[in-house]
Amino acid sequence: MHRDGPELMQEAALGGRVQGVRTCLLLLLCAGVFCGIAWSAAGADKPAAAQAGTAAAGAFVGAETCATCHEEVSKGFASNPHSKLAEAHGKTGVTCKGCHGAGKAHVDGGGDATKIFNPAKATAKEVDAKCLGCHQGKHSNFEHSAHGESNVSCIGCHSVHAGADPEHLLKVAQPTLCFQCHTDVKPQFSMPFHHKVNEGLVSCSDCHDPHGTFERKGLKSAAQQDMVCTKCHTETAGPFVYEHNVVKTEGCTACHFAHGGPNPRLLNRANVNTICLQCHSPSPNFTTAPIPTGPAHNQATQYQSCTICHTDIHGSNLSDVFFKTAF
Repeated sequence: MHRDGPELMQEAALGGRVQGVRTCLLLLLCAGVFCGIAWSAAGADKPAAAQAGTAAAGAFVGAETCATCHEEVSKGFASNPHSKLAEAHGKTGVTCKGCHGAGKAHVDGGGDATKIFNPAKATAKEVDAKCLGCHQGKHSNFEHSAHGESNVSCIGCHSVHAGADPEHLLKVAQPTLCFQCHTDVKPQFSMPFHHKVNEGLVSCSDCHDPHGTFERKGLKSAAQQDMVCTKCHTETAGPFVYEHNVVKTEGCTACHFAHGGPNPRLLNRANVNTICLQCHSPSPNFTTAPIPTGPAHNQATQYQSCTICHTDIHGSNLSDVFFKTAF
C-alpha cells in the first residue's frame, strides 16, 4: 500500500522514541550493575575495617593501668592543664596515650621502655611532631622559628609532669629559663636603666614569642611594626598628623636599647643631640632636602638635649617640627 509523506514521518518519529526508551533502559541497567558491585565491595571491606579498629583500640590501656607503675606521675596529673581535656569527649580526651601512644605492648613486655614513646629519648623533631599534633594551630610557625631550626624541642623548655610554671608547664620560670641559653642578654637587665624583667614586672614573652613569628628575634608581630613597644608606651603610638619618619622606618631601636643600657630612657647615646645628628646633619650628599636638615642653633652643652624644645619627638598633631604643644 502506498503511504504518503506524513505517515512515513510519524512512523519514523515513533521508531526514534522507542529507540530512545531502549537506550535509557540500558543505561539504567548498567548503572544498577555498577552500584551493586560497589556496594558489595563496601560490604566486604566493612568487616575488615571494623576488625582493624577493634585491634587498634585493643592496643591502648587506660590511665589507671599506667598509674600502677607511674604513681608519682599520676598523682600530679590532676592539676595539669592537660587533665582538663582528659574529661572531654566522654573521657577520651588527652590522657597518657595522647603523648605516649598505645601502651599494651609496653605493659605486656613488663615495662619494656622500647615499646612506648618516651619524649626524653626521642629526637627533637619527633617530640615537636607529637606536641604539634595538638598545638599546631597556635604554634604553626614553630618549625621555622629560631628554636625549631636549632633543634630546641618542646621539652627543652616545657615539662609536662614536673613544670615549675603550672600555667605553661615551663621547666623553670621566666626569665631564668630564657637566660639559660641567652646569656648575652642577661647582663643587659643589670644595667642602670632596664626593663623590669628581673623584678618580675615584665617577662620575656611579653615581647618575644618563643614559638616563632615572622619578625626578627621572635618579636611578636603586628600590622604596626613597633606594636610590641607601643602596647605599653601608648603615648607614642599615634597616629599623628606629623609623624617622625624614623619611627615608621627604623623603629624604636633606632634610638633606644631594647633590654637595658647606661642612659636614661634606654637611649643608645649619652647625649640626645648625638642621636638626632645621626640624621639631622647638613651634608652635600643629602638627597632628601629639606628634611632632614642640620640644627639651626649652636650645640653648646646647655642646648644638647634637643628634646628640651622638640618634646613631641615621636609625633605631633600640631607641629611639624615636634615642638611642645601640651602645657
